Amino acid sequence: MQTTSLKEHGQQALLENYLQALDLEAFQENYQAYAKDAMRSGLPYERFLLALCEAEVSHRRAMRIERAIAAAKFPFLKELSSYDFSAVESIQKTHVMELAQGGYMERAENLLLVGAPGLGKTHLAIGLALAACRQSKRVRFYRTAKLVDELMVMQHNLRLSRFVAKFEKLDLLILDELGFFPVPKEGSQLLFQLVSDLYERVSIIITSNLRFSEWNQIFADEVMTTAFIDRLTHKGYILEFTGESYRYRHRLALPSMDNGTASPETPL
Repeated sequence: MQTTSLKEHGQQALLENYLQALDLEAFQENYQAYAKDAMRSGLPYERFLLALCEAEVSHRRAMRIERAIAAAKFPFLKELSSYDFSAVESIQKTHVMELAQGGYMERAENLLLVGAPGLGKTHLAIGLALAACRQSKRVRFYRTAKLVDELMVMQHNLRLSRFVAKFEKLDLLILDELGFFPVPKEGSQLLFQLVSDLYERVSIIITSNLRFSEWNQIFADEVMTTAFIDRLTHKGYILEFTGESYRYRHRLALPSMDNGTASPETPL
């Protein structure tokens, strides 16, 4: 198992060409060091090959996760481990961690994160979505207003069907800040149609500062609002966020100047 023998017979370059052709990046990176270790330790050839295979599988899994996270288009990354569950008593950590196992996606169930602003709904949504990416799920994040804009553009350009088909291939769609901005009638109809198309096929996580009773503000149509909520809640979980905004409590905790004005560190 001496690596020098490959050099002596002019075969090292050939081996590396084969590894590159087979797209075995971890093999190519590690085989020389692993061979030396195996030779020193007197390990059998099978153990040497097993170590290389383990390195390759680990590398490919890491690359899949990296690609999945990039494809999701998150605006920023937030982990569940950094969420302060003690500050939001209505959200149970055990429940969220159970959801992070991903069973809801296998059943095409939805998660509705609703309640007061500033309590980390987007944080939890992204944390759950990152967990999904690490399970090799296909994930896409959208600010709801941006998605509505894109739906209308695709409709006008006669490309809507092809655009919607991409969502049907997902395992999880995150619609953030539903109701944060007003939605035109055409946009609300297209959003309703998308959710209907994905119903019982793709899981959706929605975050909204609005109570369900206020969702009429989004659609301006009571029948459509009722049907929209019905589809989302039929197979899903509602996580209701209650309490005082993180940002507001952080501001109160910051020191102020002696003259009563805000300190330089205070976010305005």
